[in-house]
Formats: sequence, C-alpha cells, structure tokens
Amino acid sequence: MKNFEKHLILEHQQITKALEKLDALSGEGALMLFVLNDQQVVNGVLTDGDVRRGFLKGLSLEDETSKFMNKDFIYLKRNQYSVADLDELRKRSVKLLPVVDDDFKLIRIADFVQKRSVLPIDAVMMAGGKGERLKPLTDTIPKPMLMVGTKPIIEHNVDRFIDYGIDHIHISVKYLAEHIKNHLEDGSNKNIHISYVHEDEPLGTIGSLSLIKQFHHDTIMVMNSDLLTNIDLEEFYREFENNNAEMSVATIPYTVTIPYAVLETDHEKVISLKEKPNYTYYSNAGIYLIKRDVINLIPENSFFNATDLIELLIKMNKKVSSFPLLGYWLDIGKPEDFKKAQEDFKHIKF
Repeated sequence: MKNFEKHLILEHQQITKALEKLDALSGEGALMLFVLNDQQVVNGVLTDGDVRRGFLKGLSLEDETSKFMNKDFIYLKRNQYSVADLDELRKRSVKLLPVVDDDFKLIRIADFVQKRSVLPIDAVMMAGGKGERLKPLTDTIPKPMLMVGTKPIIEHNVDRFIDYGIDHIHISVKYLAEHIKNHLEDGSNKNIHISYVHEDEPLGTIGSLSLIKQFHHDTIMVMNSDLLTNIDLEEFYREFENNNAEMSVATIPYTVTIPYAVLETDHEKVISLKEKPNYTYYSNAGIYLIKRDVINLIPENSFFNATDLIELLIKMNKKVSSFPLLGYWLDIGKPEDFKKAQEDFKHIKF
C-alpha cells in the first residue's frame, strides 16, 4: 500500500492536509485522493474540484476532509470484475480507482496511468529446476537468475506481472533457492507480495501448487520462470473468461513443411494431392490459467506435471482451452537459447 500512500487521506483530517497532498501530486496523471476511515474503509474520493465546491458551499479550512469528499465514486470489488469492466473504465478515461473487499476495505489502488491492467489473478512461477542443459552456467546459479539484458530472467517475468496489475506472486523454489529469494525478497521493493514454496523433492511442473495454502483470487496463472516472452496477459485472461474454461494453455504455433507432394488416399484410390504442404501444430508454451478449484485435483506433495492436469481435466470432460501466443516466446533451455535471448532482447519490445 505504501506506493499509494500519497493518494490516501483519513476522513477526519482537516482539508488543509488534503490540500497539501493534492499540491504534492501536481504534475502527475491523477490528482485524486481516496478518503478512508480508521478501519481502512473507502468512504469517498477527493479532487481539487470537490474542494472548490466545498468552499463555495461555505466550508472552511478547519473542516474535516469528510465534508468535502464525493461519496459517489467508481470502484472495483475484488474477484467481481471482468476485462469488459476494465475496457469500460478505459473508455471513461478513469485513471485511478480503489479495489475493495465486500466490506469496502481498501485492498489496492488500480492504476491505469502506470499499468497496462489490473488483472484479478494470482501468479505462480516454477523456479526449482537445476537447468542441467545449461551447465556450466547453472553450476553456481539457478537458471531463472541468469541475466538477460540488465536483470535476471525471472525478474523480467515478475515485472511483466506487475505491469498487468498482478501483485500476489508465489514462487516455487528448490535448487539454489537462496539466490532467488535474496534477489527478489518479499517483493516490497516493487510494492507487491512475493511468497515462496519449497519443494523438498521435485514435484513436476505444477505439483507444488498443492503446497500453497492461500490464494487471493479465483484465477491462478502458472508460468515456467525460465521463459522470455512478451505475452499479452490481459488478452490471455480475456479469452479464459470468454471461454469459461477450467484451464487455458498458452500455445506456440509450430509449422512443419513437407518437402514433397503429399497424397491423400482412400484405400488404393488417390483422392487429393498437395504439393509441399505446410502443417501448423500448437505446442505447450508453459503458461497456464486455471480456476482455483482445479488445484484440488493436484495430488498433495506428489510429482505432477501440467500435462497430467490437462489430461485429467479432459478425461473428466472439463473444458481446457488454447490461447495461441502470437508475440515473442523463448524457452531458455540450452546454451544456444540463452545466447539467442541476449540478442533478441536488444530488438524485441518487452
């Protein structure tokens, strides 16, 4: 919350204090204060226009902020808004607004000036692998901590989550975990919350979710931490919402070119001929969205891959959707991938 302290004012404070805060916001994109009571309940908003109108009604500099505030304000309730709601807010040029719980206590402030979105999801990153194929680079440092540009691979992904308003991140660690924990810490330096889950034994690509006891949202994003990508997370979530799926898998198109003419036959009869055709398949990108209830299907403290979960959901006749990732994506698994990442980073917009 400390990042938005400058936008908060207590309702019993004099309007002079609010004026000082509004003056300090001069030059920023949103000249607005959120008015709270002592229990952190949002009771109104305050702009310089509200202050002027208050003075015109006869209020004075000695009056409390609560007498000036606008009680009719726009807000979002946690886990009760969609991407369509965010689209509407952008159309209305809303810059800041509070996100509250059912009791109207302030949870966070949605910032449409600094962030691309404010997605109602938790993120989980898998960062426990040894990175055997990248040895000797990973002899003394875990693969997610290898530098791409000016920061580690994992931090690129953390910052992407932040850019889309995701502020609760869980990281599953094992091999040389202290490197990751010492670098990212609890996330407070980035104004987010980072927690860690430790795998005593390898639990596969999604098994460690069973060890996480608290999620803050109804949708969970799971991602391999050694990916470099500029995936549009809002579009991914939008499609997940629209499809009403239990799980969505980001996929990478992979085209196979057959260098010969291909015959389609019915027994001995040729019914078609394609000259050097291309076939496009879609591969798992290692990025998933799942409904929180799906986590109950993951066996506790057992080796379990994301592909196991996909197969289980299909077997249960649950909906698993695909999201074709049209942007940049690279799985940094081999030395040549790491070298490519260094070069691509100079030219790709992340």
